[in-house]
Amino acid sequence: MKKSITKVFYISVITVALFIIWGIIPAETLPKGNLNHVTTIIQAFIVDRFGWFYLISATAFLLFSIYLIFSKYGNIKLGKPEDKPEFSYVTWFAMLFSAGMGIGLVFWGAAEPLSHFYNPPYGEAETAEAAKTAMKYSFLHWGLHPWAIYATVGLALAYFKFRKQASGVVSSILQPLFGNKVKGPIGTTIDTIVVFATVFGVATSLGFGAIQISGGFSYVFGFDQTILLQLIIIAIVTVLFMTSAMTGLSKGIKYLSNINLITAILLLVFVLVLGPTEFILNFFTTSFGNYVQDLPSMSLRMSPFNEENMEWTNNWTIFYWAWWIAWAPFVGTFIARVSRGRTVKEFVIGVLLVPTIIGAIWFTVFGGTAIQLDFYQGTNIIEQINTYGEEVALFAVLDHLPLSTLISIIGIVLISTFFITSADSATLVLGMQTTGGNLDPSNKVKFVWGIIQSATAAVLLWQGGLDALQTASIIAAFPFSIIMILIVISLVKSFREDAKNIESFRRKKFIKEIKNNIK
Repeated sequence: MKKSITKVFYISVITVALFIIWGIIPAETLPKGNLNHVTTIIQAFIVDRFGWFYLISATAFLLFSIYLIFSKYGNIKLGKPEDKPEFSYVTWFAMLFSAGMGIGLVFWGAAEPLSHFYNPPYGEAETAEAAKTAMKYSFLHWGLHPWAIYATVGLALAYFKFRKQASGVVSSILQPLFGNKVKGPIGTTIDTIVVFATVFGVATSLGFGAIQISGGFSYVFGFDQTILLQLIIIAIVTVLFMTSAMTGLSKGIKYLSNINLITAILLLVFVLVLGPTEFILNFFTTSFGNYVQDLPSMSLRMSPFNEENMEWTNNWTIFYWAWWIAWAPFVGTFIARVSRGRTVKEFVIGVLLVPTIIGAIWFTVFGGTAIQLDFYQGTNIIEQINTYGEEVALFAVLDHLPLSTLISIIGIVLISTFFITSADSATLVLGMQTTGGNLDPSNKVKFVWGIIQSATAAVLLWQGGLDALQTASIIAAFPFSIIMILIVISLVKSFREDAKNIESFRRKKFIKEIKNNIK
């Protein structure tokens, strides 16, 4: 174990511990120096001053991903010429879906479109136009842009790890630009930022997952939604995901990801069939068309002449872009790990299109049902959300459908399995990033990171500091967005050299064949 552990491991553990200690210090003890206060000020500064930078960067990563699909680099394999994909398409897509946005889709599937319906980015609320706008912006926030961010990091990691035999840590991608300097303090700093963003990003999501599971038990079965219930849920899930993590990628995560996909499809079909089916299908068709048509203008919309609209963009779109960039090291590392043997074109198309389409269908089914219930039937689900929180949005919608208890139980199971796979995947990624890119980090290393993640989520839930740590991880997105730009430059540089070598090899092979034919 000791030989494989790097300095990043020790620095990261100490940094995380210090932030947790800072996060649990009561606000009254440090009125202007508590974590929540300081990180909120920093985040507000970054969003206000550099919101334009996030919008342009996210759009640039999307354009870069689309370019790669049609470029001459599309046939380059992420691995040696003889390498074959380790997982089938179904399992691969299931892993992408589970690691990338599993808990988030379940948490926000009904809540976000409904929120935009009552508080749209522009125009009059609670109208047919507001419903269309709400859905296309939900597609924007969970569609092509975030997956392009993930694809950029994941592609670079897979390419350098499996084709160039690099170490597999994020800093190794930049070796074509900085040479061996990435093996010194520069590389250590980059990899520490990666681990920092991953730990706090995942711990925050685990906290939200525990809140939603407890919200489901409270809404469906009448349990008291207490911090004790949430801590018990975290403890149970920790045992489950640590058990899964110890079995390895080809067993635990693979099987759970497939279970996730089956359960998610089952829940989706239930709501689609038992809900307003015709309305959902019509709504999806028009919303997806609006999303594709308005994608350029939505991608770069800042509203500099309307302060209220600008505030909406800051609170939603720019916040999301920063959040996805903060998650990119984690998700990118994981999808790189499961994508060996695929071509650049195959990788980008799979990562971009499949999750985007699945996400759009998901939001239309659950968000569309929520809007239809409120808009046409006056159920006032929004009041339940305002009273009990966003975590009950899914269950408030299901409560108005036939077989509501059964479907709600399936929903709780889905959240739980997504919870487990997200933590399981993050444990693997953190192990890789702190052991020099080891594809199969030791169980001891995974155990340490698993305990740290769960302890972080539990302590922050107990102290009510999840928002502060979520903000802290988003702040980490700012330096990583700059690192991502360097990753694109380094990747293109390596692609060009690779393309030249491939062309040179083909010419030599062609000339050799001609000579052999002449003889």
